[in-house]
This record gives sequence, C-alpha cells and structure tokens, in this order.
Amino acid sequence: MPLSGEAIRLMNYVDDVSTTLRRILALSPTLTPEERVRVSEYLTKSEPSVETVVSTLAAPKQV
Repeated sequence: MPLSGEAIRLMNYVDDVSTTLRRILALSPTLTPEERVRVSEYLTKSEPSVETVVSTLAAPKQV
C-alpha cells in the first residue's frame, strides 16, 4: 500500500529530528559537565516527548 503525502511528510520530519539528535550528540563533548546536565534535563522535560508521540501514533484511531 503506497504512503500518503502526509505520511511521507511526517517521515521527513522524523529524519529532521534524527539529524538534530545527531548534531546534539556530536556537540555534546564540547560542553562542560554542568552544561551537559542542563541540556539533558531540558531535553527530558521537553513536550511533547518522543514517548508521547510514539504512543499516540501507535494507538488505534478512535472514531
């Protein structure tokens, strides 16, 4: 079954997020330990979280 344009667009967004996460990993060694903790806490508290998005996508659509 072919994907809709919207699904392809969303997959491109996922690629963008993955690229951003790779950049964070690449730059993290340049941070001080305190900065790493701050960025980690900031990422952990960001909303919506990856877990929220995945659970929403995985849940059956309610009609």
